[in-house]
Amino acid sequence: MLTKQDILNDVLGKFADLSANDINISLPYWRSRKIEKSDFFNMQNFVCTDLALITKGIFRIYYVHPETQEEKNIYFFSERQFLVSFRSFINQYPCAYFIQAMDDAEIISISYHDLQYLYTTPTGWQRFGRLIAELFFNLSQARAEAFQFNTAEERYLQMLAQHPNIINRIPAYHISSYLGIKNPSLTRIKKRLARQNP
Repeated sequence: MLTKQDILNDVLGKFADLSANDINISLPYWRSRKIEKSDFFNMQNFVCTDLALITKGIFRIYYVHPETQEEKNIYFFSERQFLVSFRSFINQYPCAYFIQAMDDAEIISISYHDLQYLYTTPTGWQRFGRLIAELFFNLSQARAEAFQFNTAEERYLQMLAQHPNIINRIPAYHISSYLGIKNPSLTRIKKRLARQNP
């Protein structure tokens, strides 16, 4: 079974080329945590105080329409991905979204203040900070552009590339919400793709 240090060495080494020493310095600041299905990593109107690395499970980031109370899924995050409400985290002001576990999940997280301290050390952590900012900027840009330039089917295929097996792990209506379509449209996309790839 992989330890917290094993996972951090693997993911952080690949993501930001952090050395074993860089990661060892950070170890006291990372906390392991289990989050049960339907529980929250962060809630709307609360400051997102932690950056997490998902070791097990899928999370959704969603908002609730103030008039209709309809939930709109914006992002999914799954194993070996970072989880955070980035604007809330970097500015330390209340989050506009809910971040919820879609199955029993496990994370390793670090607080805003501890990460800020690591940025001041003579290590590779400043590079990590730049790369994590670029990552979430790119995610945000790609999400906006997907609705401008891609069909629902293309968005569906992009989702599968980012989160393999997600369709077997969460209800279809959550996927439809994420894609901005209704369930019958999702069913048609699945059938069309199944015919193309028998």
